[in-house]
Amino acid sequence: MALAAFLGVVAFFWPFVVAPGTFGSHSTPPLIFGVLLILVLCVVLSEIAEGGIDSKALAMLGVLSAVNAALRPLGAGTAGIETVFFVLVLAGRVYGPGFGFTLGCTSLFASALITGGVGPWMPYQMFGCAFVGMLAGFLPRARGRAEVAMLAVYGSLSGYLYGFLLNLSFWPFSVDPASSIAYLPGLPFTEQWQRYVAFDLATSLGWDTGRAVTNFVAILLAGPAVLTTFRRAARRARFRAPVRFTKPRPARSDPG
Repeated sequence: MALAAFLGVVAFFWPFVVAPGTFGSHSTPPLIFGVLLILVLCVVLSEIAEGGIDSKALAMLGVLSAVNAALRPLGAGTAGIETVFFVLVLAGRVYGPGFGFTLGCTSLFASALITGGVGPWMPYQMFGCAFVGMLAGFLPRARGRAEVAMLAVYGSLSGYLYGFLLNLSFWPFSVDPASSIAYLPGLPFTEQWQRYVAFDLATSLGWDTGRAVTNFVAILLAGPAVLTTFRRAARRARFRAPVRFTKPRPARSDPG
């Protein structure tokens, strides 16, 4: 999972370290997509090996991927509203970062196949959602209303994070070089960063705010019920069942 996260960071942040043409070419997205599928498979296999994902968890992964693929067309493309992120956040919270990372990738992959949204942007969308689900699994412990409030705040921030990352995938190629917010190779990191932040705020702040508000409201309203459902399923399927060691009982002496 660390290797997959590192590849995602490189895929998004390459404009700050290399010039266009050396990494962000037309052949790069298919290469990233192929490597990403391999890494997702590696994440799943490693989770299976350590007992984090078994056959029941894989079935849950398939169900939630199908649910997200069906939910995404209901909101995508309308004022930034996204209907899949709250499921990623809650599932990553309950089932762990590995499950959340994999669910983010499989959800966007299934959704792209259903809606015809296959293109060079797809691996970046998969990575973005994978990070949302993975980071939810690393949130600190909390219970009750405090947990729901924490997840709602994280869901809101993840809406901005997703937009911030996705803009990086096309920023070097989408703005007139004469613009003050365009990508210019060779600039110092601080100036390049200022240009990108200005680009992100000017082009997608309103869109990302719609996503952030949707995540916040959906988690506040549906979070308690969905968390209870996910945890009940986890208990019944014994996801990540704790290992307990008990002392052996002393052998009874033979009365004869």
